[in-house]
Amino acid sequence: MKAENRLFFVLALFVFAMAGLYGWWTSAAPQEQSGHHGVEWIGVVALILSGLLLTMIGGALWIISRRIAPRPEDRPEAEIAEGAGDLGFFSPGSYWPFGLALSAMIACLGLAFDQWWLVAVGLISVLVATCGLMFEYYTGTRRGAEH
Repeated sequence: MKAENRLFFVLALFVFAMAGLYGWWTSAAPQEQSGHHGVEWIGVVALILSGLLLTMIGGALWIISRRIAPRPEDRPEAEIAEGAGDLGFFSPGSYWPFGLALSAMIACLGLAFDQWWLVAVGLISVLVATCGLMFEYYTGTRRGAEH
């Protein structure tokens, strides 16, 4: 996890530097070429928010790396065979992400067309699909199915 959090922190520093450079560059551009006067704030704010998002992800990975034992990838003296074996459980297939995307689309269409009933239907279905996705493998056995 150490390499990953360093990568995100370095990318965040790069994006913050580019936000400063972009702000300086847009304010220094001659008015006859750019058509406006002053800093172009949308791009600067977008770059700053991207840097904050990268910092947040890097911070989360840094906190996780402090809580778990070092992985073989984090230790220079590790052998290749130490990384063998199961990496975790990955779902072989699920229809819940499709339902989640469909319900998010319905909620966004309701916002786009100013139809609040459609937003409510979409948000309720987002909650149902999220719960279905989260609890897909925690359902237990049904009554009557036991032999």
